[in-house]
Amino acid sequence: MEYTDALSYLYAACPAFSVVGNSAFQPGFERVEPLLALMDNPHLKWPAVHVAGTNGKGSTCHLIAASLQSAGLKVGLFTSPHLVDFRERIRVNGQMIPQQELITFVETYRSDIERIQPSFFEVTMALAFLYFAQSQVDIAVIEVGLGGRLDSTNILPPNHSAISNSPTGEQSAIYGVLLSVITNIGMDHMALLGNTLSEIATEKAGIIRPDVPCVIGETHEQTAPIFIERARACRLWGHGLETSDCRIWFADQCGYLQRCRLRDVPQCELHGNYQEKNMQTAYVALRALMASGQVPKLTIAAIRQGFASVCTLTGLQGRWQVLRERPLTICDTGHNSHGLRYVSEQLAQLKYERLHMVFGMVSDKDVESVLPLLPKDAIYYFTQADSPRAIAAADFAAMASGFGLHGTAYPSIEDAVQAAQRAAAEDDVLFIGGSNYIVGVALTCSM
Repeated sequence: MEYTDALSYLYAACPAFSVVGNSAFQPGFERVEPLLALMDNPHLKWPAVHVAGTNGKGSTCHLIAASLQSAGLKVGLFTSPHLVDFRERIRVNGQMIPQQELITFVETYRSDIERIQPSFFEVTMALAFLYFAQSQVDIAVIEVGLGGRLDSTNILPPNHSAISNSPTGEQSAIYGVLLSVITNIGMDHMALLGNTLSEIATEKAGIIRPDVPCVIGETHEQTAPIFIERARACRLWGHGLETSDCRIWFADQCGYLQRCRLRDVPQCELHGNYQEKNMQTAYVALRALMASGQVPKLTIAAIRQGFASVCTLTGLQGRWQVLRERPLTICDTGHNSHGLRYVSEQLAQLKYERLHMVFGMVSDKDVESVLPLLPKDAIYYFTQADSPRAIAAADFAAMASGFGLHGTAYPSIEDAVQAAQRAAAEDDVLFIGGSNYIVGVALTCSM
């Protein structure tokens, strides 16, 4: 079996969210539990940091992973979706999982996959967990797929100490979740998670575990009470890093963080203005890990190095990424109103003669909340991803015109990017975004 055959098999055998949308979400653990059991429960062989939230999960995961890697640890990283290569989802110390690992996985577990019928995300997660165990990672950073409470990654248990069989004698081994992180709550995936911030927060709060410290990134008057109630139920209630017995921290209210104001990590390889919030969340999470004493190698110096080289160390792409200097060409994966508000604000701060926007969205996003946020002075190149979920470029152009956004529809992302490149002068700005799929294709286009 070739790598392309193995990957094609997974897409054909397992429903993928990127293809079929909400119907691919299979809540609960009744499929992934027996699948992992066949692999000798690899998720019980390494400790983890578990990260949920509406936006910023990927950036926060990469910041944490880069810092742990800079501390000399062997770090597994599981995120989704990918932008260009499926293997971006599964990394160890920044290196993508080898193609042969996927081939071997499919050949070994094909009959089990067909019998159990897990989702594409569940299979990918099982592959990641098995690879991390085989790689003997020191710790893994795991991004929630969707929601939290019933997401398959929530099969990870609270942290435990176990006895590992070592040829030099028995020694204690830690596995399970050392720290839970929730970046923020926004209106996204409402059909699956709820129609209010409180309902969505309740689903995300499902990753808060008994006696496992938790960091909350951005708070809101509708969401903070949800997290406080859950934290109290899990015997975690606290309010800052100053005292050693606190078990929950709000990153945007943490007194210690306000005094430091990230002065210990003055440089970061992520440049979007919105990344300051992700940096704050990741920084408090890492300080919480330091305070726990369970990651003794982690230091402020390692955090500083991790932030400064996060993209280099982990391979992160598509976050306010500059693809070309003249004309200034930027891509960003913001794809809902919560994320695109920050993108629009940062675009407004740029100086340019004209702004060109290659833009498109998928149908399960709240498009009518996004369109009013987009700059009206831009020239738009409306386009669509090669996905059944994508809004047709012509339809999106018609929707956008009702909000004062005007441009031309292009049937392919490549055509839209090329048209924008031809039209853009050196003093213009070209922005590419609206969905992960559009950014992924743009990253492969010649800039």
